[in-house]
Amino acid sequence: SLPSFLRLPPPTMISQYNIIHTSNIIMKLTIAATLAASAAAFAPTQQAKTTTSLAVNELELGVTAPLGVYDPLGWLDTEPEAFERRRAVERKHGRVAMAAVVGCIVHNNH
Repeated sequence: SLPSFLRLPPPTMISQYNIIHTSNIIMKLTIAATLAASAAAFAPTQQAKTTTSLAVNELELGVTAPLGVYDPLGWLDTEPEAFERRRAVERKHGRVAMAAVVGCIVHNNH
């Protein structure tokens, strides 16, 4: 069932050369099979066209499912015109805080 070059000769005819030769052939076939299988990992695949835009209302950003918009002081109802500014200021403060944390980590490690 094996190809002739993979079959070992009878034990009386086995020599060191035959064992090494057969081992080299098996090793080369294994390497070739591995390379052929790994080439499939780099083959281009068909991808469906996807969009990255979110279908979300701007006022619903930050909404948690069971609770809705987190607004414990009721500013969204009493001062809706200032809501966007507060949201932008909160993003700015969050970015400054993240930069400050990176600065502390770098300062403490160098």
